[in-house]
Amino acid sequence: MKTRLNVNIDHVATVRQARRTIEPSIVAAAVACEKAGADGITVHLRQDRRHIQDRDVRLLREILTTYLNVEMAVHPEMISIALEVKPDAVTLVPEKPQEITTEGGLNIAENFDEVQKTVARLRDAGIFTSIFVDPDTKQIELAKRAGANQVELCTAQYSEFTLPGKSVHGEGLMKARSELRRLAEAARHATNLGLIVAAGHGLTYRNVGAIASIKEISELNIGHNIIARSIFVGLERAVKEMLEAIRRGKQEGAI
Repeated sequence: MKTRLNVNIDHVATVRQARRTIEPSIVAAAVACEKAGADGITVHLRQDRRHIQDRDVRLLREILTTYLNVEMAVHPEMISIALEVKPDAVTLVPEKPQEITTEGGLNIAENFDEVQKTVARLRDAGIFTSIFVDPDTKQIELAKRAGANQVELCTAQYSEFTLPGKSVHGEGLMKARSELRRLAEAARHATNLGLIVAAGHGLTYRNVGAIASIKEISELNIGHNIIARSIFVGLERAVKEMLEAIRRGKQEGAI
């Protein structure tokens, strides 16, 4: 089974918003990713609008020929936008005003009733609904109870342990392998519950292969590493290189 790649293009908007101008174009970035073979585009519409703007989501909905996944908080304003724009998928994520990037999975237990109500509204509108969670059995089971179609497993810890200098040998490599096993077990558990499984956060060309080798994971959402690479080689080539790293990972297996 092919592992789908959704390219997160938030940081194209980050560069644009640094000058509050019109370039680089989100639409041009999305088209380049599609041309390179990406299966879809992911954007995070944050409440503080630090990068992606409402207009971006509407434009992407109009021009994409593949798949639009919009990450957002469980918040009435954001859900109203989703119900208006109707992306192919909404991924519910935690959000803190001062965070640099998303810090782990959504704690569904903290506000289960609101999450369940939000999922029901999205699904009633025909929107595929995913919840970004840590590879934790309880959170996965709560996502199922809440009615989600999919869970996206947070790979932040795994990615941290595979940073250059941390995973060459010894304790770092052991921690990376332990976290990889935890992700694999979580993916199997979610699949057994009837959930589709995605993964993402901090994945790179160097570490994506082992995640891609987990057969239950059918989708990866990757952004920062691709956009960073594109500065040197261009966006289309950067996407193609990630697709190749995923393909090799499925063939070669774990770290």
